[in-house]
Amino acid sequence: MSADARNQVELTAVLWAATEGGFTALNPETGTVSEGETEAEALANLTEATELYLEEFPLPEFLKNLV
Repeated sequence: MSADARNQVELTAVLWAATEGGFTALNPETGTVSEGETEAEALANLTEATELYLEEFPLPEFLKNLV
């Protein structure tokens, strides 16, 4: 198994339609939230926000093993 594969974790994304249009996306494990005009854009924005968050605040080791 490569080092990259060992460092990957599966996280949750919750999406809902925003009342003002577009979509809101939430990652409950980190609390990051983002928005986009489409579901795909909201997810892409959430991925970027979550990656940036995890650079500063890495997940504890015990959470990395949960799937």
